[in-house]
Amino acid sequence: MEFLTAEEKAQLEAKLAAAKAKRPEFSERIAEARALGDLKENAEYHAAREDQGMNEAEIRRLEEKLSNAKVVNQDHVPTDVVFLGATVKLREVDSGDEELYRLVGEATGSIHDEIVEVTATSPMGESLMKARVGETIRVDAPRGTIRFEIIEIV
Repeated sequence: MEFLTAEEKAQLEAKLAAAKAKRPEFSERIAEARALGDLKENAEYHAAREDQGMNEAEIRRLEEKLSNAKVVNQDHVPTDVVFLGATVKLREVDSGDEELYRLVGEATGSIHDEIVEVTATSPMGESLMKARVGETIRVDAPRGTIRFEIIEIV
């Protein structure tokens, strides 16, 4: 089971609706490409079928994610504990570098220069979940173990 904020769930539902709305477009593209003739050497037909398959795979992924997701009620989360939706200021113990991280259920793909998104299922997210201000967490990264001190929950 994955946890999502209400905002993340709404974003996923919007992505799902948009993907489903594209279905007629793909069917039309395939029909137009079929009308061009021989399907063996018809690049437009094969491209349209591939795009349709990718769209259907995305629909299945989103439907599965939404069916297995639990929405976290932010009103019942303690303010002194890192939980889904929290933005946290961390200091890397070895270097002293400080950065802001946001714990999310589904990465939005948006790039904020000041905030790094971390999914709850990533090694960093698992270490952050339910940690408190003042604690030092360990993250097993590909380049080795990194330790971070939790400075504050923003």
